[in-house]
Amino acid sequence: MMPRGGLSEARPATEEIQKKVDQVKSQFQKKSNVECTEFKAESYKTQVVAGTIDYVKVHIGNNKYIHMKILEPLTHADNELELLDYQCDKTKDDELVYF
Repeated sequence: MMPRGGLSEARPATEEIQKKVDQVKSQFQKKSNVECTEFKAESYKTQVVAGTIDYVKVHIGNNKYIHMKILEPLTHADNELELLDYQCDKTKDDELVYF
């Protein structure tokens, strides 16, 4: 069990994480204007707060990666995920860290 507020260890992305990434893809593209030939979650870390924040490494094609910070609110009756932040110009080897 990880401490509340701390980041978990990095884990390979799951189908559930990919679904979250797919749900916020349009938010990312709208905010960043980055063209993506792919949008595949590679790995993730989780932070438990008032809800769950997933930090996800996403391969966007052409050997380029981004890190996404996705909030799933505690009361997610409407299943509304929010892209809180993102970082571009990442590599496959960049570690997911708090941002």
